[in-house]
Amino acid sequence: MPRTEAANQRIREQRREKILAGAASAFARKGKAATMADVASAAGVSQGLAYRYFADKEALFRALIEDLMHPALATMEHLRDVPSSPGKRLATLISMLVHGRREHPEFFQLLSQVLGDDEMPADLRERVERQNQVFQDVLKQLIVEGQRSGEIAQGDPDQLVTIVVTWLDGLSRLPWSDPERFQEHFPDVELFLRIFSPASGQ
Repeated sequence: MPRTEAANQRIREQRREKILAGAASAFARKGKAATMADVASAAGVSQGLAYRYFADKEALFRALIEDLMHPALATMEHLRDVPSSPGKRLATLISMLVHGRREHPEFFQLLSQVLGDDEMPADLRERVERQNQVFQDVLKQLIVEGQRSGEIAQGDPDQLVTIVVTWLDGLSRLPWSDPERFQEHFPDVELFLRIFSPASGQ
């Protein structure tokens, strides 16, 4: 019995996701030096199939970065206004970002590559920079609101944002700079949240 169009569409989507997952692994390991052959090998598909979905590695890299940014940006914007206390929203945001770096370190390595490579397309760099700014704006807003409500420790909000950004940057680099420490001593999210506890500001 022939497959329905809906079934064919699901197969196409699954193949695309498989290729993107392979691309994330290949580009995280090799950077721009990764080839379509590297991507196909990491994805467990033929190089020809990879080319059926993406014209070249530049198109594949762009699709990968855009796919990474969309859900993260939507989540951050949702947390800005969701009906919950600022302390709970801040804990959700920090937890999401820490767990993401533990479960999908290659994604954050890719975003770092975009920001750190002057040869990346300007529009792609601008989109990642814009997303980073949205994150920092949301983070600061939640800190300020939490300080007003008494849920968050007092202190300069911009300095607290800088601490969080620095932490996350370090965690993004850890899988590649010290994989053993990453595997054995990845910090629990509760350690990150302690700095925001009102008790820490006393």
